[in-house]
Amino acid sequence: MESTKIQLASEVAADTCDQEVLDEYDLAALGHEQALSRKFDLWSILALAFCVLGTWSTFAQDLASGLSYGGPVSILWGLCLVTVCNVCVAVSLGELCSSMPTALGQAYWVLRLWDTPAGRFGSYMCAWINTFGWWALTASQAAFMTSFLLGMKTMFDPDWTAGDKGWVQFLVYLGVTALLTGFNLIACRKDKVLPWFNNFVGVWFAGLFVIFSLALLIAVGTKDGLHYQPAKFVFGRWINQSGWDDGVTWFVGLIQAAYGLTAFDSVIHMVEEIPAPRRNAPRAIWLSVVIGAISGFIFMVVCLFCIQDLDVVINADLPFMQLVQDAIGLQGGAVLLALFIFNGLGQGISIFTTGSRLTWGFARDGGLPFSQYFSKVDETWKVPARAIILQGLIIALVGVLYLFANTVLEAILSTATIALTISYALPILAVMIAGRDKLPSGGFRLGGWLGPILNWTSIVYCAVTTVFFFFPGAPNPAPSDMNYAIAVFAVVLVVAGGFWLVGGCKAYMQTAESAARMQDARQREMLVHEGVAVPGDAEEEEDEGRSHVGSDTK
Repeated sequence: MESTKIQLASEVAADTCDQEVLDEYDLAALGHEQALSRKFDLWSILALAFCVLGTWSTFAQDLASGLSYGGPVSILWGLCLVTVCNVCVAVSLGELCSSMPTALGQAYWVLRLWDTPAGRFGSYMCAWINTFGWWALTASQAAFMTSFLLGMKTMFDPDWTAGDKGWVQFLVYLGVTALLTGFNLIACRKDKVLPWFNNFVGVWFAGLFVIFSLALLIAVGTKDGLHYQPAKFVFGRWINQSGWDDGVTWFVGLIQAAYGLTAFDSVIHMVEEIPAPRRNAPRAIWLSVVIGAISGFIFMVVCLFCIQDLDVVINADLPFMQLVQDAIGLQGGAVLLALFIFNGLGQGISIFTTGSRLTWGFARDGGLPFSQYFSKVDETWKVPARAIILQGLIIALVGVLYLFANTVLEAILSTATIALTISYALPILAVMIAGRDKLPSGGFRLGGWLGPILNWTSIVYCAVTTVFFFFPGAPNPAPSDMNYAIAVFAVVLVVAGGFWLVGGCKAYMQTAESAARMQDARQREMLVHEGVAVPGDAEEEEDEGRSHVGSDTK
């Protein structure tokens, strides 16, 4: 009977050509009701993804890593390699998103493709890894903005030392986190606010890219005593200050490019707020990677040409801030960096938005403790307010580490790229194991020969980079210089495993509602694969069509 309703509702939607109804039916066929409004169009979601990646600004923030681990060769040509591999990952995930567009994303796909008790556990762990990755990424952006805000004070008062104190850093970090949380709560009161805001930040971000690039080039070209670095340095200089041999340094140095091109799954977790997601989501995913890579490459070329004293920049607390100050001067540099910080806060809001939707999606499927409470969507504001507040509290708690454990804090922040990369690999691996014929139909398919090539490239890339990103900064490091990211990641797995034993094994995808909807989705998928048109009772559609409806006739 449920399959009958799904079939009839889908046919009615197709006849009416109402995209909003089609999307609602489409989501219900995958096991979920439409709880959030589809407020983002293709351009606003692309703007959000572009800002979340923040490629050129992320490269600027992490300039020291690139210069020390390979220098210009690693920064530019490592970026080219990472771009090719990330495009493979992006289109692989785009195909999965087109087949099953839900906010939980990667974890949901693992379960649908690997429908066994072991697959449910793998899906649960994937959800925790992905969610932790977004929490760490949000905390990382808040920490970056904290450093830059305090760095602005140091620019004008080099003798000021209060910025190095943990309690000062913690208070600024709390202020940034409160801003990200509060804006996400209030902005959803009207549907147009968040899309408009992301469009504004996206345009501002693109404009700031042009302003920074021109300002650096013009300042160095016109001021006495300044000089451009030669092209030989920009495109061919190898720098290895890591202590590792050149081969290891090359792979470890890829973390700058990987960090700047990670988090394109922001589109996936916002997919229930996009119209026609089977068509629009894959486009936004791969376009964000390509646009981010192009802007990042150009900006790094500009920065490398404009470096004045390489040693001073590498050894500075904030190398990009030092580079700007050396080239443009104190007053002009301060203005540009203030604009940079303002935009970074806007990026942080977009990152927080995405993470909150994943947190909500995980709770909706029974994955978090007290899931029923945190999965509630405010009926007036159409926003998962409780999930937003939960995420804000978790991000704020991470900042407590400023007070006594900076090493642990840095380890948590550095695991964002690793966790997200692993969450990308798991569903792609599930496709390869289950077989591409198990993929539900969608609007974007890679084909029988291209798909496996891109999937294999994605898996190899994710595996290799994950291993090297766990490496310490130098061989035989002192305890204070160890890379504790592997310890943090191990703790995440242990905590997730503990939650599984305590309640996840019973609740995750096992509530009466979620189990029934998952079964509906599987039945619908079987009918579509078999080409069966199921007759049904049209009189029952009006009452229940909104929550049990189909997608693939779209």
